[in-house]
Amino acid sequence: MFSAKEIAEVTGGRLIGTDVQVSGVSTDTRTIEKGMLFVAVRGESFDGNDFIEAAAEKGAAAALSDRESGAESHSIPVILVKDTRAAQLALAHYHRKKFPLKLVGVTGSVGKTSTKDMVYAVLSAKYNTLRTEGNFNNDIGLPRTLFRLNRDYGAAVIEMGMSDFGEISVLSKAAAPDICIITNIGWCHIENLKTRENILRAKLEILDGAAENAPLILNGDDEFLKTVSVPGRRIVKYGMSEGCDVRAENVVLTAEGQRFALVYGGRKYAAELPVVGEHHVMNSLAAFAAGIEAGMTPEEIVPAFMRYEASGMRQRIEQRSGITVILDCYNASPTSMESSLSVLGGMECSGRKIAVLGDMLELGEMSTQLHAGVAEYVTKNADCAFLYGAEMQHCRDRLAAQGFEVHYSQDKAALTEELLKYLRPGDAVLFKGSRGMRMEEIAEKVK
Repeated sequence: MFSAKEIAEVTGGRLIGTDVQVSGVSTDTRTIEKGMLFVAVRGESFDGNDFIEAAAEKGAAAALSDRESGAESHSIPVILVKDTRAAQLALAHYHRKKFPLKLVGVTGSVGKTSTKDMVYAVLSAKYNTLRTEGNFNNDIGLPRTLFRLNRDYGAAVIEMGMSDFGEISVLSKAAAPDICIITNIGWCHIENLKTRENILRAKLEILDGAAENAPLILNGDDEFLKTVSVPGRRIVKYGMSEGCDVRAENVVLTAEGQRFALVYGGRKYAAELPVVGEHHVMNSLAAFAAGIEAGMTPEEIVPAFMRYEASGMRQRIEQRSGITVILDCYNASPTSMESSLSVLGGMECSGRKIAVLGDMLELGEMSTQLHAGVAEYVTKNADCAFLYGAEMQHCRDRLAAQGFEVHYSQDKAALTEELLKYLRPGDAVLFKGSRGMRMEEIAEKVK
């Protein structure tokens, strides 16, 4: 893949030792294979420089290090750089630019991963397509995906996450997207960025590394994105609203998912999805726009929606002992809470609709207000609620004041026991909360 000398030139580093060839890149000694480059990154509680010899024992051919002390004493060649994270991004960018493929970059407050997976479903109908694994969407995970690129791929879809200014900028500069998508501007990371206007600014950093002619695909229904204008940049908008370049009409739930009319270029196309929820319709519209920009026809794109498969714990719908379980435990924000509860509300069942919700984390000083606001979505879509976590008491108080049936506890085991006694066949139950709340531990008890 690279020579040690080449790596030093690309990263602005200094090669200590002999020039060798490396066949791959890893930041984790557990995944090191013979001939790989080991990148010694620093974390909050560890320093990868301490594991260079362990990597060498596993077969690493060379190491990328930012610790000058002792660099000449290692048993494998070392490329010494100022910052291994920045150096790895530079090397990933160098590798990415070797391949003339269509690369789609995806960011947004909510729905990045599900949109990425929908874009993948579309593009893979025509191209051999690479996509971000899971949620490896930061400055460590994104290079990992880019290093998997080879000449067999005709397209790639790369997810970009952030928690503060500057983070998407470095990811975009590494990935160099040909097509950019921003799904929405929500409340995630409001604790760091303080305002949604600042979140918008941070998300627009996706353009920092984009090709000059890269279109920007935006959610035309989002109150912040619908007004975005970037001089010299072509903008494509999708949504339910009139005036969007790609939009959906007449969304109907079916036994298998949902169907709708996709409107584009003055024509209507009959579309189907294997999943429920209006947000999935929005994702498919974004994916349609990306497919068009990648050189596909509507006739190629629309049937590809049925190839979509959700990854991880994102809105999986299962039948357990006669109970419909909606498992959406990967993460949570006010926007995704509303989306998931709307899925529960649209679900056909013979019993009750039950919302089992955990805290939404990282909302800062807005947390009390935003948790109380979830009550509005609950009353519209559920018959009762089981709430867990210190912050969900604000939702509990709002629901109780309205006379809505609500069960609340900060003891997960106690709430689980109460829920299991309450459930009966025919019920539909949604499990939703931030990753740190581990709501799947309650769902696993529903057998």
